[in-house]
Amino acid sequence: MKITDDTTEKCLISHNSPCAKPGKHVNKFAFLAGGSCNADSLYYENIYMNKGFNLICGVDEAGRGPLAGPVYAAAVILPKGKLIDGVKDSKKLSPKKRQALFSTIISNAVSYAVASVDENEIDRINILNATHLAMQKAINFLSIQPDMVLIDGNSAPKLDIPCQTIVKGDDLSLSISCASILAKVSRDDFMVKMAEKYPQYLFEEHKGYGTKAHIEAIKKYGPCKIHRKSFLKKIIGVMPQNS
Repeated sequence: MKITDDTTEKCLISHNSPCAKPGKHVNKFAFLAGGSCNADSLYYENIYMNKGFNLICGVDEAGRGPLAGPVYAAAVILPKGKLIDGVKDSKKLSPKKRQALFSTIISNAVSYAVASVDENEIDRINILNATHLAMQKAINFLSIQPDMVLIDGNSAPKLDIPCQTIVKGDDLSLSISCASILAKVSRDDFMVKMAEKYPQYLFEEHKGYGTKAHIEAIKKYGPCKIHRKSFLKKIIGVMPQNS
C-alpha cells in the first residue's frame, strides 16, 4: 500500500452517478471477439468483490507517447455486476464508437473523473511521473472514493488505496476499458480544439503523435506552446523554447 501525493489542480470531468504486486494477466479472460463484453470482463472486479471490496475503480491513461499536449487519465467506478456492451480497449474502437460509449459510460457509472497533466509538467518530471500524477488526480477527483483500484499496465502511482496493476488491463477489465475510453475521448477532444489554435500542425488528424506530417510540420514551423520539449530532442536536436 502506497501513500498518494496531494494534488490541487482542477478536475476536468467528474460526476456522482491489500495493494497487490503486479502479476501476469490471464489471457483467457479477454473480451469476446467482435467488441462485445461478457461476464469474464468482470473477472478482476469479481475477484476483489469476493474479497470484500465494494467499490472497484478502473484507471487508465491516454497520451503517453505524443509529441504534444497533455497526458490524460480517467477513473471509473461501475455498479456491481454492470456490463456495458461494446466496451473494449479504446484504441480498438472507432472515434464514433468511442464517443457513443463515452456517454453510455458516464450515464451508468457510480462515479467517474478525468484529469490531465500538461506538457510543461511532463517536461519537468518526465512522462512516467506525469502519467502517475494524472492517475492520482483522477482517483482523487472521484466523488466517491474506491476501496480497490485496478490500473492498466505494470506500473502504479503512489496510492493510499489497495491497487492491482494488470498488463493489457484495457482488454481484460471492464472498469479499466471504460476508463480508457473516457481518457482517450477527452484527450482527443482537447487536441481537436488545439488544432483550431495551431492549424499548421494538423493536431485534429494525429492528436499530437509523431506522424510523418507532424514531424515535418515541427521542422518547418518549429514547436508551439503545447509541444513537449523533452520529446523533440531527436527531431530538432535541441531542447527548444516553445513559441
